[in-house]
Amino acid sequence: MTAKKLFTLFLLILSFHLYFSQEAIIKDDKVLLDGKQILKVEKINVAQYSFFSMKDDEEILLYKYMDNETPKYVNDDYFILNFLTEKVKIESTDIGKIANFMNSRKGMEKLIRWLIKERVLTHDGELNPERVAIFKEKYDENITERTVR
Repeated sequence: MTAKKLFTLFLLILSFHLYFSQEAIIKDDKVLLDGKQILKVEKINVAQYSFFSMKDDEEILLYKYMDNETPKYVNDDYFILNFLTEKVKIESTDIGKIANFMNSRKGMEKLIRWLIKERVLTHDGELNPERVAIFKEKYDENITERTVR
């Protein structure tokens, strides 16, 4: 394959990715997806965020970061996604899914993109109950139940 064909293929793949990727940003207590507000957000502290529905202003998702009472030891840290309206709680140590070098707003933007990619959250900011159940099966590690206190 010639360099010209490889370059054209690379540009095609890049443009396809850029076309289908969506920009989720948090600005002024709003979650914007491609410029359209889909959720309201409240930063409770660096380790806790609440997300609210646009339709009825109901809290639909609570995010918490848990250091497992060992602030200097990060290997046991995890996060909790509590889908309040669905009564589903997910605990995961896969911090890489949302980590963004101590910038909690950027981490929450990454979380929203992840939930949209997994189709847990629709493009209108609504939870998909079937996908929430699948998401729980895929990512929940049930850390609280496994931890001896």
